[in-house]
Amino acid sequence: MARRPTPPVTGSRMPESVLRKRPAQIVAPPPGVITGPLPPPQAPQGRHPFRTVDPGPRPKTPPRPMRGRKPWPIGFIALALLFLGLFVVAMGIGAATTIDLGGLFNGPEKNQPPPRAFPVLEPSRPERLSIPAINVQAPILEVGLASDGSVGVPPLKRHNEAGWFDGGPTPGQFGPALIVGHADTRTGPSVFKQLPKLKPGQRIEVTRADNSVAVFEVNSVEHFDKGKLPVQRVYSDYTRPSLRLMTCGGRWVGGSTGYSDNIIVFASLVSTRRA
Repeated sequence: MARRPTPPVTGSRMPESVLRKRPAQIVAPPPGVITGPLPPPQAPQGRHPFRTVDPGPRPKTPPRPMRGRKPWPIGFIALALLFLGLFVVAMGIGAATTIDLGGLFNGPEKNQPPPRAFPVLEPSRPERLSIPAINVQAPILEVGLASDGSVGVPPLKRHNEAGWFDGGPTPGQFGPALIVGHADTRTGPSVFKQLPKLKPGQRIEVTRADNSVAVFEVNSVEHFDKGKLPVQRVYSDYTRPSLRLMTCGGRWVGGSTGYSDNIIVFASLVSTRRA
């Protein structure tokens, strides 16, 4: 066996492990095997399983919805302008003819009585007050205005009598009839001492000079500071025949004021009968 010649050494000597390696050998394929690049695959018949129908060109970004109020219908605007024109014309006619056309658009007068769906009596002086719930049976005398402009009260020597304010309606007429009375004196209780104990729904009867009896039903019993009395509600409600019973209450402060509060019973006429 011939000895393999030793290759010349150039530079540093190569390791024996490298020198012992043989050059790479190329193995030919067996006969009949096709070599070279593979042909491209044929497209499968039918629709590709992952292919979707072409939706066509995509729409542009939809416009944003309008913000704010919707435009008013033209018909509504025209109707509003028509009414405005009629109002201006009416005002002009009224100014030229001194006719109060504004009253055509108003309701009934403030103090005009409503339809008589409840009993209404003609004027007649009240003579006697009866409140069964608190055992009141008292004659009624007339009172007017005091020197300071307030409603007067019965004199102390007649503190067990009630006083009808003769500047207002009589009980049973349209409007609030006012009857006042003392709560107590230095010697003991007076005619309206138990007035705060009345309850809504209880009855009050007023016998009148024409031998009729006006029957009222209590609506409420309320306390008011004398400096904050609802004057319009107490004296100016002319929506129906009603009654106000008034006395003093609350804290005793003395002087010309006496008690700090007023106690008021609000009642409405519900029926009438003969005495």
